[in-house]
Amino acid sequence: MTRLHLIACAALATVVVAGGMMSSQAEAKAKCVRAGAQATMLTEDLAKFSATTTLQTSISLKGQKGVGPIAMKCTGGPVLPTCVARQRACS
Repeated sequence: MTRLHLIACAALATVVVAGGMMSSQAEAKAKCVRAGAQATMLTEDLAKFSATTTLQTSISLKGQKGVGPIAMKCTGGPVLPTCVARQRACS
């Protein structure tokens, strides 16, 4: 378990976090963005976990709250899959 933990921590350091663009409707109600995070890991489960955790951390550090479900898309097959997690985040 310690080895997987170290792998997950190393991957979190290399994860790319990207924000979305605001729509005019969302801007009128509240300041919302489509936040996203990407992770590539040894297994799909680890990639999903890393992308979800990084997404939630990114949203939290911006002082926002996630709204609605997290959309997850994984590509790359069983070896070194890449997963992208996206969620709407509002202030």
